[in-house]
Amino acid sequence: TILTMSAEIEEQKQYALNVDRDQDDKATEIKLCSFARPHMRAFHFAWWGFFIAFFIWFAIAPLLPLIKEDLGLSAQDIWTTNICAVAFDICMRFVFGAVCDKYGARVPMGCVLMLASIPTACIGLVNSLTGLICIRLFIGLAGSTFVMCQCWATRMFTKEIVGMVNGLVGGWGNVGGGATQLVMGTLLFPLFKVITDGDVSKAWRTVTLVPAAVAFTTGICVICFSEDCPKGYYKDLKKSGEMPEVSAAASFRGGAVDINTWMLFIQYACCFGVELTVNNAAVSYFVKRFELTIESASAIASIFGFMNIFARGLGGWASDKANGKLRMRGRILVQAALLILEGCCIFIFAEMGNLAASVVMLTVFSIFVQGAEGSTYGIVPYVNRVSPGAVAGIVGAGGPTGAVSFGLIFRQLPEDPEMAFRVMAGVVLASGVMCLFINIKGHRGLLFGSDEDLSNLSKIQLPVADVDANEDVDVEAKA
Repeated sequence: TILTMSAEIEEQKQYALNVDRDQDDKATEIKLCSFARPHMRAFHFAWWGFFIAFFIWFAIAPLLPLIKEDLGLSAQDIWTTNICAVAFDICMRFVFGAVCDKYGARVPMGCVLMLASIPTACIGLVNSLTGLICIRLFIGLAGSTFVMCQCWATRMFTKEIVGMVNGLVGGWGNVGGGATQLVMGTLLFPLFKVITDGDVSKAWRTVTLVPAAVAFTTGICVICFSEDCPKGYYKDLKKSGEMPEVSAAASFRGGAVDINTWMLFIQYACCFGVELTVNNAAVSYFVKRFELTIESASAIASIFGFMNIFARGLGGWASDKANGKLRMRGRILVQAALLILEGCCIFIFAEMGNLAASVVMLTVFSIFVQGAEGSTYGIVPYVNRVSPGAVAGIVGAGGPTGAVSFGLIFRQLPEDPEMAFRVMAGVVLASGVMCLFINIKGHRGLLFGSDEDLSNLSKIQLPVADVDANEDVDVEAKA
């Protein structure tokens, strides 16, 4: 038949990487120096798109001490804008998880980059606290590209290496947080001061045009030069009948009703939420506590973000390795260890009164923060195989939710950031203990459950329109 011939032709399709035909042609390996379509092209666009999104999201952060003085704002006003910078991202991460299940990650990522570049370019028009709040609120849309980044990688690589791959694309994307501190605060801002003849106000008002232009261009490239999944584009696969039409509502329900999703949501709030908080606070903290210049404080603060080059991927790799030995229990043990070590390091960092010691502890605790982010997304693809995007989106929303929560703590303690760090450390430690209660269906947890043979359920499938996602899982499991 025509359908049989089409399937045989598809089966013969060759890729630059080794793939698993039973997992929808997902790659079983990763070649970092390759840009071959579709797997490695998607890999590189995923991390680069998130990198640029992260860059514009926090492009204004190293300039906040200057903006505070120029606009006559208080420390509490600045923390209010920091909170708004991540508030909109929370809502959009919930939305884009299900959107990625329905439309794929490529088009949403490109569109978000182009949209977020517009308020980034308009930063120079700000003249009041209200204006700054509005601009940072809408720039926060860029942060939702994290969901697309993780969903795209999950669609391209097998579950055996997905922890490492998700860690790499997320981690390299997060490097944008360190790069923006260094590039904006130490390179571009001084350059624009020269261009504007030393006019500091004009310099910070024009310097963000550069990242805005890069983000818009990147958005166009992501849409035009990559694929949604190994077999091509979602719209073509749906048209040919190879992929069912997806219900975004059913996808979201499938992810939202699982208690494990919300425990991972809290744990992600305690790692990525910590990272976002430090990205917002680091420069101001070092300027105030150690009386450094903007340029010097920005260079030190960039260290935290640059640890993402390897730390998040290392967390994902450790999760994959532990999974090979202890299956899901291994992944959960790695998660618990990283969160507990992270909390301990934050406590120590808050007590550092010496600049050198403070920089060392900033570096150490950033490794555990980002490692925990990687190990979280080593667990996420297993929570609900029918709604992987929805789970990724909900858990991802935990990051900015944590940033808002921790930001409120810092806002209430503007003159005592050390106490705010201590409170944050205590919350992180408590989240590590929560690992005892993670119990994913078909997998043994630390206290509950048992491992089952899930080889016949290896494919990550999609929820069909108007059918409850959890019912899908039950029916197929019994088949």
